[in-house]
Amino acid sequence: MKRNFLLLWLISFPFCGGGFSTAQNDTSRIRVSVVLVQLNVAVTDGKGNYVSGLGPEDFSITEDKIPEKAATFEEGNEPTRRLIDVPPSSGHSSVQNVVSKPGDDQAKMPDLWASGANVFILFDTSNYMYRGFVFAQDSIADFIRSLEGVSKVALYSYSRDLSRVSSLTSDRSQVLRGVRNTVAGDDAALYNSLLLTVKDAARLTGKKAIVVFSNGPDNASLVPPEDVAELAQSTGTIIYMISTQQAEDEPVSTAVFERMSKVTGGKAYFSKSWRDEKQAFSSIRDDLAHLYTLSYYPQPNPNRGWRTITVKLVGKNLQKYHIRTRDGYRLLQQTQAADNLPLPGPDAVSQ
Repeated sequence: MKRNFLLLWLISFPFCGGGFSTAQNDTSRIRVSVVLVQLNVAVTDGKGNYVSGLGPEDFSITEDKIPEKAATFEEGNEPTRRLIDVPPSSGHSSVQNVVSKPGDDQAKMPDLWASGANVFILFDTSNYMYRGFVFAQDSIADFIRSLEGVSKVALYSYSRDLSRVSSLTSDRSQVLRGVRNTVAGDDAALYNSLLLTVKDAARLTGKKAIVVFSNGPDNASLVPPEDVAELAQSTGTIIYMISTQQAEDEPVSTAVFERMSKVTGGKAYFSKSWRDEKQAFSSIRDDLAHLYTLSYYPQPNPNRGWRTITVKLVGKNLQKYHIRTRDGYRLLQQTQAADNLPLPGPDAVSQ
């Protein structure tokens, strides 16, 4: 039942590797033609400090052990460098996670080379939050005010349903008003809501991240967390998890949160106090500001399923550093329409 639920959602929104795809006339029918895979890479030393000043020549990328050549490169919030053009042999235009309008013969290249990230904040407003609701609102508001080098921010909240409190916008005051307008709800359907948030983020070009604040385990979802994590990996979406000690007391939730964030290139934080919570938000802000972003056009590869990505540093003097990024994606070719599954409305999505 859980697997079927997720497959229905995947059919309703085709995607490919966090990269570029072309569209047919029917917007619900997408056929993948060429992919630009994007990687967000954190490089740290043995003490956890970020390593800056690296260039594209310092990174080695392989996909299923096939060497790949970087097409674009960006460090932190600096402008993106375009290293190579669209491969002329592809014969197709390339659009990252963008669905063309009916009648478009070719989709236009998006502004991939604009710097900055798009950040979705997913706020737990379930009954787990009753005791510390105001403190959580304060922490999230401080995080939003502190974001630099981020293009746009969205605020979503969840209990049993997902609520799109503030759509993606560059207007920080609008998002802050949304934080204050959130109210506590009932059960927590975290994985259902996270799946829908990943779907929204998957439509965007460039760097995108979801910051989840959860005060407890999931007790109402139909979607298994493993499938949500795979969808985030395959769409190039980073997931950061911030949770309180209440969730950490449940070993299953702890393991799931750590695994989900790790495989997408993010991190999980377990806060024992509201001070720790604010420090976690600060750490995420710093992480986003120090990520290297590389992309590449995959070489011919007969594998039509899960593709394993390996990123390494080149040179003996760089081997002492550590790399964190996603480890692969699933290439899907979508040829079936889903006319009976419209995209979610702007306010709430029920189970």
